[in-house]
Amino acid sequence: MNRTEYLDTCYGPVNKAIIEKASKIRLLICDVDGVMSDGLIYMGNQGEELKAFNVRDGYGIRCLITSGIEVAIITGRKAKLLENRAETLGITHLYQGQNDKILAYQELLDKLALQPEQVAYIGDDLIDWPVMAQVGLSAAVADAHPLLLPKADYVTQIAGGRGAVRELCDLVLFSQNKLEGAKGLSI
Repeated sequence: MNRTEYLDTCYGPVNKAIIEKASKIRLLICDVDGVMSDGLIYMGNQGEELKAFNVRDGYGIRCLITSGIEVAIITGRKAKLLENRAETLGITHLYQGQNDKILAYQELLDKLALQPEQVAYIGDDLIDWPVMAQVGLSAAVADAHPLLLPKADYVTQIAGGRGAVRELCDLVLFSQNKLEGAKGLSI
């Protein structure tokens, strides 16, 4: 590894080309199952669905939003609890039940008047690849599907549901010199 091509971050060395891509980001799109959650779905006797969300991810999302960076969720599943989580975090762009995530992605580009290089996407499975292939910065969580990992621009050090979203949020904030200003928020 040529050290001159990397910058040290709290998550380890990151290629300067990735830092450059992250510096242009104005929208982060997140998948949910396996990214914002660990991918496990708990079902109650009455059919209720439960998921666990990491508070560090939530803090990172709030920091992005407070710093003027939009956050969106595009997920293949649909759950009321996700509406509640998005509202708590201040995420106003929520697309559930999206088997073809490209349609929601294109709607976001139009709605927010963004170019693909201004968008980051974090996913964990092959359904995420069509959008990841089009954005400026594609990220996969550490425990993503093995076929997705080599395709991503950036692979987090942390697994999905365990702080991977926070890692990407921190990378974007770091690249834009906004990391130190993201303090005092609560989720």
